[in-house]
Amino acid sequence: MSPKETTRFLKFTLISASAGIIELGSFTLLNELLHWRYWPCYLIALTMSVLWNFTINRRFTFHSNANVPKAMALVVLYYLFFTPASTWLGDWLAEDIGWNEYLVTACMMILNLITEFAYQRFVVYRNKVDTNGEQVGKDK
Repeated sequence: MSPKETTRFLKFTLISASAGIIELGSFTLLNELLHWRYWPCYLIALTMSVLWNFTINRRFTFHSNANVPKAMALVVLYYLFFTPASTWLGDWLAEDIGWNEYLVTACMMILNLITEFAYQRFVVYRNKVDTNGEQVGKDK
């Protein structure tokens, strides 16, 4: 990976960490206060973090002027696969196998970080990276 792409991945990771705080915070509130099953807590928390992550990474990591509705539609396609798969796997691990729900959530977040970066970089923003003019003089 080039130094520029390494920097891009590090930015994505840091911004995703902030989304992770949103996800874990909202998951914890729902889990501890409402005592719901794993899956609704996870789905709500995941949705909140996805919206944050997409918005911030589009501007500061990918520096993209890509059409927002089209880019978001592509992200929705990713989550049409990732969300049911991770929700089912997480619920199975937490509810059926008995793993700690916070460990399961952390594992799902790491899986999401790695797969979503690759998807956004090479699918969503494939030809639209560094096109918003804000990266001039940066990351070179």
